[in-house]
Amino acid sequence: MVYDFLLEFIDHFGYIALFLVLCLGLIGLPIPNEVVVMTAGTLSATGILYYPFAYLAVSLGICSAMTVGYVVGRFFVKTRLFRSMQKTTKTERYFMISEKWFHKYGGFAISMSLCLPFLRHITMYVAGMNRMSYRRFVRYAYPAAFLWTLVFFLLGIVAEDHIAEIGALIEHYGIIIVIVLIVLLFIYLLFRSSRKKQPHKTLSGRK
Repeated sequence: MVYDFLLEFIDHFGYIALFLVLCLGLIGLPIPNEVVVMTAGTLSATGILYYPFAYLAVSLGICSAMTVGYVVGRFFVKTRLFRSMQKTTKTERYFMISEKWFHKYGGFAISMSLCLPFLRHITMYVAGMNRMSYRRFVRYAYPAAFLWTLVFFLLGIVAEDHIAEIGALIEHYGIIIVIVLIVLLFIYLLFRSSRKKQPHKTLSGRK
């Protein structure tokens, strides 16, 4: 099982495993990025990993994968391998969607694409192909990556043993599930915050 392999990999290599799995996800590893980030959150909640290091590892992993995609799109777009990748039916459709988004929303297409598996990688190529400057790419890509990672990291803390099921739903239903999960997480955090602010009741007549 993919999830068991992920846990074993993290057990052997720790924070480096989190970084590598997300970075290498660019080449099609069969582990959804959402599952990896949520796993990091869950393992941090159980004390196996340290929160700041785990969050930093997954965030940098996502940022590195995005950067590699941008560099390939900008400097290696004319290679035979890249051209053959564009010709597959599935990939060509995603390239068309990403191109449309990029011309309609500009740099915000990078942030939006993070919510959709596979399209998140294609959009980085498209940003490079359209000669977006690296400085402008960083401005849209990295803040979105850290925010996206934070959402799923927190979901992992809450989800506990349901990570694999949530990851499968995200993979099939994409952005709809992401929006629902973000809303539910927001409601949950508001509920916990309101409970903490409630004054403790004391029994009348006792000093």
